[in-house]
Amino acid sequence: MNTDPPDGTAQFEAQRFELLWGANAGRVHAYALRHVDPHTAQEVVAETFLVAWRRLADVPGEPLPWLLVVAKNTIANQRRSLYRKRAVEVELARIAHLAAPAAGADVAAGERTRVLTALAGLDARDREALLLTAWDGLSTTAAADVAGCSPEAFRARLSRARRRLAQSAGDDEPSERRAAHSVDPTAIPLRSRP
Repeated sequence: MNTDPPDGTAQFEAQRFELLWGANAGRVHAYALRHVDPHTAQEVVAETFLVAWRRLADVPGEPLPWLLVVAKNTIANQRRSLYRKRAVEVELARIAHLAAPAAGADVAAGERTRVLTALAGLDARDREALLLTAWDGLSTTAAADVAGCSPEAFRARLSRARRRLAQSAGDDEPSERRAAHSVDPTAIPLRSRP
């Protein structure tokens, strides 16, 4: 069964979109320039009209307000995405700083880097469970109080975090080497607190 629209419908939609673009692209671009840099404004216009093309049937007879709402939402989505990206970068930098190599460490630099990279790749709850016990030296009961959960729930969380750390730290090695150099997640190579 052919689901393609008749040629007349496709041609009508293409003409409607061309008119929509011609009449409103400049105004959407001007709106975007008031809120973002010129390069991002071009991306906002492109994304706005992509949404308009995909939802051409939803575009009202007076399209400019509708298009500006789409542009506004696109800008908000880009800002949220940038915020999340920056938050991850800050968190990774913070973890790298906390776990800087110490003089006289008994773990080889390559192993330390591999484990720290794996630690930084964990989600915040797993990383916190490991750091409360390995870095801060808390018992599971005390760490559970800090984490705001029962000791049993914390032990389960810590067990999962150790397993994920071991898996993550071993992912980039061939299976033969992984068995020979397995990571003991309880021995995370962290320096003493200042």
